Amino acid sequence: MVTTAIEPAAADFRRNRLLQGLAVAYGLWWLVLALAPYDRFDWFLENLLVFAFVGLLAVTYRRFPLSDLSYLLIAVFLALHALGAHYTYSEAPVGRWLTDLFGGQRNHYDRVVHFLFGLLCAYPLRETVLRGAGVGGWRAGLLAYAVVLAFSSAYEMLEWAAVLVLSPEEGMAFLGTQGDVFDAQKDTALAAAGGALALLLAPLAERGARLRAARRRPARSDSAP
Repeated sequence: MVTTAIEPAAADFRRNRLLQGLAVAYGLWWLVLALAPYDRFDWFLENLLVFAFVGLLAVTYRRFPLSDLSYLLIAVFLALHALGAHYTYSEAPVGRWLTDLFGGQRNHYDRVVHFLFGLLCAYPLRETVLRGAGVGGWRAGLLAYAVVLAFSSAYEMLEWAAVLVLSPEEGMAFLGTQGDVFDAQKDTALAAAGGALALLLAPLAERGARLRAARRRPARSDSAP
């Protein structure tokens, strides 16, 4: 049974088969894609934030565990990012397939991943606000949405800074604008759209948890003396 943000979360990795499976599957996926990437230096740049983020999740797990659903969404996003880091986002085969399907010349894989950043990461961010800030209801969703926008914008500025610091070839490979002068604005807009959709769907994801809690309450009252 996959737990959600509105249920208690326990730091019990030894008994959490889902989390164990996600850790093993992502670790193997990452290792395979770490072999012979298209551009080793770009791969390293793309993974710097991954190293920091996964390390943060590991260090804070005992004191601040999240729900199974949040870890599942995070793992899916990290797996998609690992694929982009292996090929570079402008050369990802999935993006070429989308180009052939919808037309045009641009590889759209980075656009997809920016949208999925909002879609897949807004829920874990909302849960972090619910558990850590003591804010509930629509306010938690609003704060999570603001963080999605902030992270997306900060990443675009990080890409820009990399272009200024690195050589033009290395910087442009990391930036991945593919000649679109509005690349940063479109990426941020897609992340915003994905985050909004995720927060609209969050109550549906938690409906099962509420139904389970409602079923347990009558059983307890009936057994009371």
